[in-house]
Amino acid sequence: MRTVDTLLCCRWVVPVQPRGVVLTEHAIAVEAGRIVAVLPAAQARREFAARETVELPHHAVTPGLINAHTHAAMSLLRGVGDDLPLERWLRERIWPLEAAFASEQFVYDGTRLAALEMLRAGQTTCSDMYFFPEAAARALRDAGMRAVVGIIAIEFPTAYATDADDYLRKGLAARDALRDDPLISFTLAPHAPYTVADATLARIATLAEELDLPVHMHVHETAHEVGESVRTHGTRPLARLDRLGLVSERLLAVHAVHLDDAEIRLLAERGATVVHCPSSNLKLASGIARTAMLAARGVNLALGTDGAASNNRLDLLEEARLAALLAKGASGDATALPAAAVLEAATLAGARALGLAERIGSIEADKEADLVAFDLSAVETQPCFDPLSHLVYACGREHVSDVWVRGRRVVRTRQVLDVAGAPLSAAVIAPLVAWQNRLRQFLNAPAA
Repeated sequence: MRTVDTLLCCRWVVPVQPRGVVLTEHAIAVEAGRIVAVLPAAQARREFAARETVELPHHAVTPGLINAHTHAAMSLLRGVGDDLPLERWLRERIWPLEAAFASEQFVYDGTRLAALEMLRAGQTTCSDMYFFPEAAARALRDAGMRAVVGIIAIEFPTAYATDADDYLRKGLAARDALRDDPLISFTLAPHAPYTVADATLARIATLAEELDLPVHMHVHETAHEVGESVRTHGTRPLARLDRLGLVSERLLAVHAVHLDDAEIRLLAERGATVVHCPSSNLKLASGIARTAMLAARGVNLALGTDGAASNNRLDLLEEARLAALLAKGASGDATALPAAAVLEAATLAGARALGLAERIGSIEADKEADLVAFDLSAVETQPCFDPLSHLVYACGREHVSDVWVRGRRVVRTRQVLDVAGAPLSAAVIAPLVAWQNRLRQFLNAPAA
């Protein structure tokens, strides 16, 4: 009999790979942070002696959800710019607030708050894009979450850096400092075509090849962005990125709301990923992405929440449900983006985009044990004929009971735990009152 660290005995296991499979009365054996076997529970009890056995009699267990696009620190700006279109939201609210408050401590405190929210919603990995990436990485790591941190680039100065070269220099130094952390990896993260110059984008294309890094970027988020690019550069943003060598399997094109047929074909041919953020797109009235067409053409489709300042909640399950419903409603095809495809978008597709598919994104032997247990015993999830369908159409983040990252339980019965197993929420929430008071004072100050 083989000894393992943990044996999860589950009512259902939804491994994601192969797509659509649901395993009934199965167990997951975990040793040293990795999945060593997925097998019928009765057989597992005969073959493994576990240091800890976790009984999940009413639960569906999935891979950890992967939030492929967020700005975690912006949780401190939740609700400060509601009911504004993107351009006004940025210029009248977000950029002035960031100019006044963005700092290493702001990023650490805001990101740690976001990490707790994401973990409680079953997200074990996020792809973050914000200033002070080393502070963000530290906050996510301290919360026990896996992070893919963006090396941001933008042309204008902030409290973090003076120009694009300075952003890249500092971000690459952060990558060097954290290169041995098993839970931290990096992307190159130019903000958007309209805020990054050709020379910087060309340099990023070169760096991506040299360092084997994904490129995480807002692309075609609004019709205004596309029109301005035509007026300024004589071409649409994606064509400009393609000319500069950035449209490839490395690209995470975030939002990608305003794509024509030729652009969808280009993304498919190059193996690029579209990160769909439906709540943010709807709230900012940016439009509805053509996800049914993207999926039909074979584009890798991942999901993101965007930041809490443009979404107000970091809930990837809500994004999954919205993604399924919007794809059907916008295309007129009720078969578009079925539940199994959407769950894959929330897990394995994000892992593919971020270069992590060999490590996470599905429940398979030899992968790292990033796992989420959903309790389906509640009134609102009864009866349950198809647990996979329930995960997308019936469940919410309140049904997440337990979460493991690399084999360590980081959420137990909805309580986020520190490395010693103690509740973490009080330590995270304590600094927030001071930030709220400072932000409120700034927002209420009379205009100069």
